Amino acid sequence: MDQRPAPPPPEGGPAAPDEVVTVYDAEGAPIGTAPRSRVYAEGLWHASSGVLLRSVDGSRVYVHRRSPTKAVFAGMHDCLAGGVVDPGESPRQTAIRELAEELGVSGVELTPIARIRWDGRWDGKPLRCHLFAFEARFDGPIRHQASEIVDGWWWTEAELRSHLADPSWPFVPDTRALLTDYFA
Repeated sequence: MDQRPAPPPPEGGPAAPDEVVTVYDAEGAPIGTAPRSRVYAEGLWHASSGVLLRSVDGSRVYVHRRSPTKAVFAGMHDCLAGGVVDPGESPRQTAIRELAEELGVSGVELTPIARIRWDGRWDGKPLRCHLFAFEARFDGPIRHQASEIVDGWWWTEAELRSHLADPSWPFVPDTRALLTDYFA
């Protein structure tokens, strides 16, 4: 896969590094890499992995609000700490990395809970992603990565389900699709 340069930064703005991510085919096999900006601009298939964090007793789920500066789904709510699969990473490795980066949680066991192929849209463009979800249990302190998460709280599963049932609630659409059967 070629690696065309990222588009120039906006006038007057600093050049931001363009992270390289793994590109997948429609069936879910890694086929190369490309800059994240190109993946989003062209709707290339990629993969994302996240962790649903529950309290140790399973009674609560951690929900957070994404930073308004996120490239995708800025300012929306989510219940997965996650991100795109980097070159050379498995979805499990990505989940471990993202949980530590975004919530400061490490050393927990991950259990796979869902996987889907999501062919959605964002900002008027196709957004195609293979989504992987894991679950972890944790009662320790949460430390948000300020550039990614602006707030977070614990909800019961019933509270989360109630919000997910409200289509007007600003929740990340790919996570909503990924967890539809899980919370059914």
